[in-house]
Amino acid sequence: MIKINLKKCKGCKICSNNCPISAIDMLDKKAIMKDNCVSCGICLRVCPFSAIEKTTEENNNSMKCTNCPVNCAIPLGMTGACKRYTNIDGDITRSRKLVVDAITKIPEKNNLPYKPVITAVGSGTNYPCCRPAPFIIQENLEGVDVVTVVTEAPLSYSGVKVKIDTNMHIGEEGAKVKRDGKVVGMVTTEEYGSKMLTIGGANLLSNGNDGFIVAKTIVDLANGREVQLKIDQGSVIKIKQGESPIIDGKKEKLMRVGCGSATIGMFARNLCKVVDEAIILDYHVIGLLSEHFAGEEVGMKYSGIIPTGTKSTRGRYFGEHGHGWGGTKIDNPLDAVKSIDMNTAKPGYKILVTETTGQKAALLEIKEGGGVEEVPLTEEVADVVRLISKTCEEAKVSVVYTGGTGGSARAGVTNFPKKLTDAIHREEVHMTVAGAPTFILPGGGINFMVAVEKMVPESTTWVPTPATVAPIEYTMTREKYQQLGGHVEEILTKKELLKKLNLEG
Repeated sequence: MIKINLKKCKGCKICSNNCPISAIDMLDKKAIMKDNCVSCGICLRVCPFSAIEKTTEENNNSMKCTNCPVNCAIPLGMTGACKRYTNIDGDITRSRKLVVDAITKIPEKNNLPYKPVITAVGSGTNYPCCRPAPFIIQENLEGVDVVTVVTEAPLSYSGVKVKIDTNMHIGEEGAKVKRDGKVVGMVTTEEYGSKMLTIGGANLLSNGNDGFIVAKTIVDLANGREVQLKIDQGSVIKIKQGESPIIDGKKEKLMRVGCGSATIGMFARNLCKVVDEAIILDYHVIGLLSEHFAGEEVGMKYSGIIPTGTKSTRGRYFGEHGHGWGGTKIDNPLDAVKSIDMNTAKPGYKILVTETTGQKAALLEIKEGGGVEEVPLTEEVADVVRLISKTCEEAKVSVVYTGGTGGSARAGVTNFPKKLTDAIHREEVHMTVAGAPTFILPGGGINFMVAVEKMVPESTTWVPTPATVAPIEYTMTREKYQQLGGHVEEILTKKELLKKLNLEG
């Protein structure tokens, strides 16, 4: 059992904040254990004052869970720290019923239906690794005997990659990403129109007492929950799979149609009809219409206007990261014009300043003497800006769960794990995660990536080792399963399984 030394307890709430099953309350600024404590030991490991200890004394109505090395002592009617198993009348039972059908349709290939016969969500884990997987199920599909082997595998090597559709500067590449003050990941290299985060990984998961919040963050994002993160010397962001990101309190609406140069290229024929010049602000490449090859293509001549930025090539200027228009540092459209050569430019020239999403736009006019002033946006110019905006996609957050299925994730499938790995790379075995198709990285091992939006909802969890737990399915022909040294003697037909689960008569 877990006991708290009230004399040492400082009421810091670190133990209660880290408890995965809310088994610790605070009373008079002291930690108090509740009846649902399972002695997982997280509180003991995170307490900075050594105020918590684990004794050999056991609760009379608790049962020890042996489905992972943590060995939670689960009281009657309560769940373990991973929330997967419940003590029901003295039996440790999987809390979630087996989810039979995947939510995504996976195409057939070489007469082998790649959609798993069942999913691993709710299946439980084979532990220790010498045991066969929890379910090994066979079904005859189009004359082919297909076997799916499933297990909910604890993965120490796991994390998520988060794609955030935005032009806004959220932080420098390599900047640490924190949750509740703890490092959970980092900013990585940008992708087209998006910022990227990497959360988790083996090193952070095993990083002392901070690994628990790392595991929780991975699982929260993989299960489609909203998470707030703080980037070192950068933004505070709220992110959730499939929804628009909220950056420093502002909700992003649109993903850019292209960089500033590409936007000029796509809309040059529209722009040249309504303005003498257009500056498309973008943190990556600012586009200048008249100087751009696209401007020349539609019959324009260089206007003599120089935009704020560092010139790259004709009509293309590097911008600076910021929170202004187009993710640059420019907040005032007048600042988009660096200088004007009045030997080329003429008073009365109209300049459109907008961004790659068309959400902000201003019309400027060159005055006598070479200055510029903002004038009302004409309807014809506004129409072109709306055209740019309508061509953009909705800004979203996309989460990709990543992991490596090593020893325990393969052990219950076959007596020859390397054969399984080789067969997966030869595409003789199709691996899915929570019923969703995966991308297997080339090279050694089974390193995978899977889109969270295609997985069965709320399908991942975590254990206090710490590690995340992913439902893994391996699908192949029965003949191939025999060749791999699989546990053929454990095979059940799908009909037998459904009857066992009371899902069929």
